[in-house]
Amino acid sequence: MAGQSCLILVSACLLGLDCRFDGQSCLDPRLRDLGVRGRLIPFCPEVSGGLATPRLPAEIQGAHAGLDGNAVVGGSTRVVSIDGTDVTAQFLAGARAALDLAQRLGIRRAILKANSPSCGSGYIHEGMFAGRLVPGDGVTAALLKQAGITVITEGDLVGGVA
Repeated sequence: MAGQSCLILVSACLLGLDCRFDGQSCLDPRLRDLGVRGRLIPFCPEVSGGLATPRLPAEIQGAHAGLDGNAVVGGSTRVVSIDGTDVTAQFLAGARAALDLAQRLGIRRAILKANSPSCGSGYIHEGMFAGRLVPGDGVTAALLKQAGITVITEGDLVGGVA
């Protein structure tokens, strides 16, 4: 596995894959060169967990009160779509798949989509679909961090990635 330690797990939408809830991507051109060189491993935890693209927006319940992906992983809150459908199982399955992939490939760093209920690191939506951000981590970001993987978002990038 020599050479794999420089691999970085990246939200697939940041690499131009149309897998966001709205069926779009959020291509970040700063990541393109690294992807071409094969250092970036694209992954969408929501799709991997079984959710379709496009899909209804989802948020972590109680995020406005301090609950986040850690609480979802711990079983004390859930992720629901805007119509009230519980999608916690899919979010957890996707987060576990991301962690499994990272561990199998020896990945120690991840660049995830900011503010996402899966990938957000540092801030997520408040859980009431009002468009406000609150401190917290998404489900995948929380699980990766619990495993000792460094997680940043595209907002943390300065220029490119070392």
